[in-house]
Amino acid sequence: MSNKTYDVIVLGGGLAGCGAALAAARNGAKTLLVERINALGGAPCTMGVNPFMPYKTRDPETGEMIPLSRGIFAELENNLREAGAMYHNTFNAEWMKIILNRMMLESGVELLFNSVAVSAKREGNRITSVTVSNKSGLVELEASYFIDCTGDADVAFLAGFPYRLGRPGDQLCQPMTLCFQICNVDQEVFNKCQPNIIPIWQAEHAKGYIKNPMTEIMVFHTPIPGVVQLNATRIVKKNPTDCWEVTQADIIAREQIVELYDFLRKFIPGFENCQIISSALQTGVRESRMIDGEHILSAEELKDCIKFEDRIAAGNYDIDIHNPEGSGTSHYFFPQGAYYTIPYRSLIPKDAENLLVAGRCISTTHEAQASIRILPIVCTLGEAAGTAAAIACKANCNVKDVDIPTLQDTLTQAGAFIG
Repeated sequence: MSNKTYDVIVLGGGLAGCGAALAAARNGAKTLLVERINALGGAPCTMGVNPFMPYKTRDPETGEMIPLSRGIFAELENNLREAGAMYHNTFNAEWMKIILNRMMLESGVELLFNSVAVSAKREGNRITSVTVSNKSGLVELEASYFIDCTGDADVAFLAGFPYRLGRPGDQLCQPMTLCFQICNVDQEVFNKCQPNIIPIWQAEHAKGYIKNPMTEIMVFHTPIPGVVQLNATRIVKKNPTDCWEVTQADIIAREQIVELYDFLRKFIPGFENCQIISSALQTGVRESRMIDGEHILSAEELKDCIKFEDRIAAGNYDIDIHNPEGSGTSHYFFPQGAYYTIPYRSLIPKDAENLLVAGRCISTTHEAQASIRILPIVCTLGEAAGTAAAIACKANCNVKDVDIPTLQDTLTQAGAFIG
């Protein structure tokens, strides 16, 4: 079964995919956004990822906080605030789904939900179509340009472009986490005791009966009184791209939820009457496939805060590596006022003519990916990819031949910050 032809097709409706689709459509491309569930938002809506991790730096001279993720991300954040769906950096994911739908429809993006990419046709280094599976069967989708925002580089993988998995040597990825929410928490008591939760957890962990290897559990406020968000399970040594190992991870994670729930009720004031109300649709993935691109971004380049000539996004989130083998998390924090940039070449799979990749699966090392993977940054990567695809479409050129000054000027005029 065949379908319509588009200028740009974006696969994956997370924040990278939303940024890509909006940017492509707003720059004149006939754009289709394909998502595997029934809503946009990606990790916040499928994996329960919340809040927005830090994306600002302080000007050392003025003391002013400078946002490094702007453009479409800033627009989304403003829309959430106007809807009353933000509490500090935590947001209501249900409102995010609604707001993103509205943004897409207002910008002329066509949407296709409940559709998963299963194959890609390739002629030379050019993708001619992607086939998705859905209620209509197998639907072949044709476009001049494709943007892979699947998180796992599924389209690049299906098309046979090279990739890497996890860290060098053993291919282990950062641990997976199943996020969940608890209600009936005494908000005032929680406010007072929140700093003590990790020390108490670590003291109990040291006794040896807790199976969850995570020692620095994260418990966040939400916009809903009495409801807290937990990013606190840890599943190690499982391959996020292996269906059998992901199933095992899902089962292990649910038992860890019960373990955490029992701990909170027993040891943490304010949680005496709490109840589990929801867990994420999918166990969250920090790291999986990463493309081999025209440039592989390294941690050394991030630490050196290099301002690439073809830079299209900026960030300074710490290099935050959850131990792929067990307990512990390593951090490298950037100095105040410092930030790195991300080159356009890291969005281009090696030798690809009409495929771009945005999100956590761009071309980076294991260490660099630990910093660029957060929601604000992946949204800016998507915006850059969508803008580049629209420019390539107008110029009828390969993605690596996109005029960089034009791309940078277009992004800047749209409110993006590229350094």
